[in-house]
Amino acid sequence: MARKSLLALSISIGIFLGAYAQERDLGTETVTVVKSYSPSISDAFKIRSLPVMNDSIILSKKKIQYSIFSVPVASTFVPAKGKAAAVQKSAPEKLYNSSLSFGLGNFNNALLDFYTSRDIDRGNQRIDIGLNHFSSRGDLDFTPLDTDFYNTALTASYSGKGRNGSWGISAGGSHRLYNWYGIPEGVFDEATIAGIDEQQQYYSAELRGRLEQSESLLGSGEFMVKRFWDAVSSGENRAYLSTGLDFPLSQDSFSLGIHVDYVGGEFANASVNSTANTDGINYALFQAGISPSILIEQDQLSLRLGARLVYGMDVENSDSNFYIYPQVTATYELLEELVIVYGSVSGELKQNSYADFSEENPFVSPTLTIQPTDQQYDARIGFKGQLLPSLSYNVRGSYLAENRKPLFKLNPQNDFRNDEKGYTYGNSFELFYDDVKTLSIFGELNLDISRNFSLGVNASVRDYDTETDNPAWNLPNVEGSLFMDVQIDEKWFGGASLFFVGEREDLFSQAVPNTQPADFPSTILTLDSYFDANAHLGYRFSDQLSVYARASNLANNDYQRWANFRVQSLQVLGGLTYKFDF
Repeated sequence: MARKSLLALSISIGIFLGAYAQERDLGTETVTVVKSYSPSISDAFKIRSLPVMNDSIILSKKKIQYSIFSVPVASTFVPAKGKAAAVQKSAPEKLYNSSLSFGLGNFNNALLDFYTSRDIDRGNQRIDIGLNHFSSRGDLDFTPLDTDFYNTALTASYSGKGRNGSWGISAGGSHRLYNWYGIPEGVFDEATIAGIDEQQQYYSAELRGRLEQSESLLGSGEFMVKRFWDAVSSGENRAYLSTGLDFPLSQDSFSLGIHVDYVGGEFANASVNSTANTDGINYALFQAGISPSILIEQDQLSLRLGARLVYGMDVENSDSNFYIYPQVTATYELLEELVIVYGSVSGELKQNSYADFSEENPFVSPTLTIQPTDQQYDARIGFKGQLLPSLSYNVRGSYLAENRKPLFKLNPQNDFRNDEKGYTYGNSFELFYDDVKTLSIFGELNLDISRNFSLGVNASVRDYDTETDNPAWNLPNVEGSLFMDVQIDEKWFGGASLFFVGEREDLFSQAVPNTQPADFPSTILTLDSYFDANAHLGYRFSDQLSVYARASNLANNDYQRWANFRVQSLQVLGGLTYKFDF
């Protein structure tokens, strides 16, 4: 307390003297320093952090022992369990291993489709069987000949899959019936027409196999053996084998394709250009080739560089040749998913066959000359992508150069022949081989909003340049199509399609004895362009049973798909589809 008082007094005196000094001039004094200032530090004594207290008054703490006495207490409290909110979702669609569909319509049209599939060994192996039939037995007013047709096919396959790949083998057969009913109008009398046997039938039996492996040198392979014949003593054998070998590299991949193809057959009848049916036609064509290529992938670029080397031999005429074709493809993602630029240059020695020609045009005569097509190159460049999440597009241009391109052309009317079947009345087609260069532009749009609605439209424009300066027989310059499918609600569904084919040209001629076919009297025919509109509508009673109705050629136009061969007008067909487990 004394220290505090002394400190306060010192501060007060200091303040007073300072104030007094400001009021009075003390003058100037001289200070002489005799010895420099040399301070010293005194020893300090540190206080203990825990001082020892030696007080008799403080009592020592008594040690206390604790113990717990537990008593059980009954409790009726039950916590409420949390419950997750239910998410509404549609029930998965039940899948059935079999289906049967049939229908009937005007022109006595009939349709039958049957399919069944059975899994073996927990789904690793499977058996599939399919039966398809479509026929018509209605007559057409513009021709006195029968216009019946039917097409039946039966297939059975056995397939399996494993950890590193899959395999399959299939066998099938088909039977097709058509009539050469397209005779020129007003040319033949009733007696001649009554003596025409216009019916043709095609038969086929084939065996196929395939193999695909992901971790093996042999990446893929397939083979096919086929026998094809008709009702006019024509027959053809076909055998095909191809393999693909894959050689992985550090960054790229190298592959080598190998293929062998043979087709041979005989026609019992001579060409319709011959005034006499004396000798038949035999053919045997063999080819073997290899296709080395390397795949380079870097960022947005994918490039495959390769070539196709083919040895082709005409066994019947002891003639052979060696061909080299480019095999180059490239894609570049210019804008992610929006614009993808692609291009290719490829070629091949295309093996033609009687079976393939009869499927493309069932009204060919059984007197064809079969030759392979030398497709020198097919150069394409285009771009595709997504304009919107549900709208895609594809635009491309191409230039195709082909030697010995087969074109369908009307056989001449040959009044000097007396063949067993009636295909010499200008009512069948032959093959005309020409060197053709084709410039084309193609474009398409596809709108796929959801599983309930899809729409697609495409169109192509072509220009042909032939070596003989003839028209490209029966090839249109313009083609287009439109497709639409819609799921109206849970029960109703439907769709529509529209096809447009531009004008084509064909040649009608008449055979003359001792005259070359090029000198036969002839007239160029121009086939009109046509639209073919179709629609279908269906209703589902359940997951298993549904009914449908189809309408074809809604414009009711009996156009000519081939010269003198008019099609059926408006066709309506209705039926039902039933799914089940077999």
